[in-house]
Amino acid sequence: MSEAPRQLEGKVAWVTGSSRGLGRMIAAHLGRLGASVAVHGTTPTSTRAFGEGSSLEHVARDLGDETGVETVPVWGDLTDPEAVDRIAGEIRGRFGKIDILVNNAGGDIGAAGTGGPKAGKPDPNDCVFIPIADVRAVLDRNVLSCILVCRAVAPEMMERRRGWIVNIGSIAAHEGRVDGAIYATAKAALTHYTRCLAVQLRPYNVPVNVVAPGGTITPRMLAAHQIDQARVDATDTLDRYARPEEVARAVEFLVSEPGPFASGQVLRVDGGGQSWPA
Repeated sequence: MSEAPRQLEGKVAWVTGSSRGLGRMIAAHLGRLGASVAVHGTTPTSTRAFGEGSSLEHVARDLGDETGVETVPVWGDLTDPEAVDRIAGEIRGRFGKIDILVNNAGGDIGAAGTGGPKAGKPDPNDCVFIPIADVRAVLDRNVLSCILVCRAVAPEMMERRRGWIVNIGSIAAHEGRVDGAIYATAKAALTHYTRCLAVQLRPYNVPVNVVAPGGTITPRMLAAHQIDQARVDATDTLDRYARPEEVARAVEFLVSEPGPFASGQVLRVDGGGQSWPA
């Protein structure tokens, strides 16, 4: 990726679920733009799930070395309100503020966690027969975590009358599907929560938007899905999987200053695979 201007110098970004995969790429990209970054994982070793690092601390240090910005590793279960408040306090204790929040933590991961078969995808994974424990796990991981983190961070943005919130959704939110039905439902709920929060924060000058990727090449995706190798290798068509850096650039677009005069919107990063209203 080419060197980007450091337009986020002086900003502090918290990217949830950034110990690996897409979140790690988003955190690194914001770091290359000059933002100090809080690198988050559920546990100090959640980086190991798909071989993307030995520890959260090492990932944060490597990201800092790579980008030349200050980083801090933070960990905890984002479905636990006390853990969320503790993490937010740790970030403020290190940097004094949180300017940019990217709610990336989530995924079609059931009660077994990422260590389960198919990288944790529920089985069955439909509307009717999915185990109730998996229903709760998927909803909590994708919706409750986002709500709790926004509740912890939005008040300081409202007080400063400045900040940016980007919630990572999915194109799954915008179509009916049998496989991954509860995940699609959760991302639809996240999308509408984003719209509601955007309305509330509009008077405070804080835009809130969704980036909704399609299939994106990450180690977990390769472990969880049957992959069409032609769509991995393609370079001369939009009928392919996204690269993590393409999603990161969409986040950049929404948090840049001056940024787009947009809030409550869904930016799909799927190469035009969906072409109907979000």
